[in-house]
Amino acid sequence: MKNNRDLEIHLIPLEHISVLNPRERGKRKFAQIINNIEKLGLKKPITVTPKEHTRGNQEYYLVCGQGRYEAYKILGEPEIPALIVNVTKEELLLMSLVENLARRQHSTLELVRDISDMRDRNYTFAQIAEKTALEVSYVRGIVKLLKKGEERLLQAVEKGQIPISIAVIIASSNDHQIQKALTEAYEKNTLRGNKLLTARKLVEKRRMNGKGLKPTPRKKKEDEVSSQKLLRVYEEETAKQKLLIHKSRLCETQLLFVVSALRQLFQDEQMTTILQAEDLDTLPAYLISQIYGEAT
Repeated sequence: MKNNRDLEIHLIPLEHISVLNPRERGKRKFAQIINNIEKLGLKKPITVTPKEHTRGNQEYYLVCGQGRYEAYKILGEPEIPALIVNVTKEELLLMSLVENLARRQHSTLELVRDISDMRDRNYTFAQIAEKTALEVSYVRGIVKLLKKGEERLLQAVEKGQIPISIAVIIASSNDHQIQKALTEAYEKNTLRGNKLLTARKLVEKRRMNGKGLKPTPRKKKEDEVSSQKLLRVYEEETAKQKLLIHKSRLCETQLLFVVSALRQLFQDEQMTTILQAEDLDTLPAYLISQIYGEAT
């Protein structure tokens, strides 16, 4: 694919730009883009290509940077910095597709490790919060969870399943304290409904599988003897015995049917002669005793 790229950055009116291949984005991610641009400015210009056969003012198609373009519109900016490339409409669609596929989405752990790296480079919590458009308390909590290896809690916070404050309490408390904290969160209306249920499930999963996203091997503890356990074992053994009795009765019925059929078969002289000629007239001793013993 060949294109003529102008390395100069131009200020182009937003009203002169059209999005040929729009795509939807998450509301939370888009809100972060708007917040970053509002606080820090545009770090990277968008890319556009001129429309063919435009009259008057030059019109453009957007090649990449839809989020930045839409954020500028919401912020009320009349113009946006842009790089201009000269491509056909077919090349434009292909470039847009490649841009979307190549866009690297940071995972939760990559995000928090970037925050941790900034902290290791002596950035203050306030500086990290400014650069990431996050609250200072949120950054403090993320760093604390990361240092404790709480990958499961970090993922839950990033997905909005539990507040960062609750995650920090869980990471720093024992089971009794965690249950107390969840109760207080419910009473203060911090966690209610599905969020409270999700938090309880998360606490149980963390207790069973560990802090990391990959389950850690867990030694089985011997159950204490209790009346409930004895009753359960008794009921299981009783069920096994009943099943065994049922199978034995079924076998007995089938055996009686076989004995009756063989008795009638050996009463037929022609059939007996054929079986003897083919050496098929022998039977297990038990069946012989049942056939001829009952007949006499």
